[in-house]
Amino acid sequence: MTSSSTPRQWLVPVGLVLLSVVPVLAGAARVTELTGGAEVTADNARFLASPVSVLVHVVGATVYCLLGAFQFAPGFRRRRPGWHRVAGRLLVLCGLAAALSGVWMTLSFARPPVDDVLLTPIRLVFGVAMAGCIVLGVAAIRRRDAAGHRAWMARGYAIGLGAGTQVLTHLPWMLLVGQPSGHPRVLLMLAGWVLNLAVTEWALRRRPAKPVRSIPSPRPPAPPVAAEQVG
Repeated sequence: MTSSSTPRQWLVPVGLVLLSVVPVLAGAARVTELTGGAEVTADNARFLASPVSVLVHVVGATVYCLLGAFQFAPGFRRRRPGWHRVAGRLLVLCGLAAALSGVWMTLSFARPPVDDVLLTPIRLVFGVAMAGCIVLGVAAIRRRDAAGHRAWMARGYAIGLGAGTQVLTHLPWMLLVGQPSGHPRVLLMLAGWVLNLAVTEWALRRRPAKPVRSIPSPRPPAPPVAAEQVG
């Protein structure tokens, strides 16, 4: 790897970390609220009623999004394969914890007034899909399918990072109209997940295929040379 290509390999990880900043800070504020004896209000009652699931979700999602970003630096992965494997095992646990706790909260928490009823099944679909992608990624690497492993883990990460992209999809609406609710909120939330998956699929398909080394076919044996007659 040349020195000029080294800075470029960090563009994607840094971008993913920046995309994670807002949801990570929001999660940290929620944890502070849960552990600081906050007053119960209509907005936080459902979180204070089940703090363990919220803590599991926030911690799992934070580690998954921040640490997972560095798995997208290919040169770093190649130079430190041991780190990649250790971090990968931790990311599997954190990703599953974030996905499954999100599914649990969707099923058990009261739906807030700004959420349309359609958002519940959509959250469940993407939560289950995230966990499924992680499981398929683990299964792929166990059968030594590195390409399949990368693809499924990238899809799982794309879903997990949906909260970061949803900040961007919500921002224009909030600036022009105000806090979205009902069907507009459903579409803006869905757009974050769909956009992440679309970019991931595009990146996976534009990945250059490894050249296949062709094996030259053996030359046919030369025809036997007729012996000269001695006269």
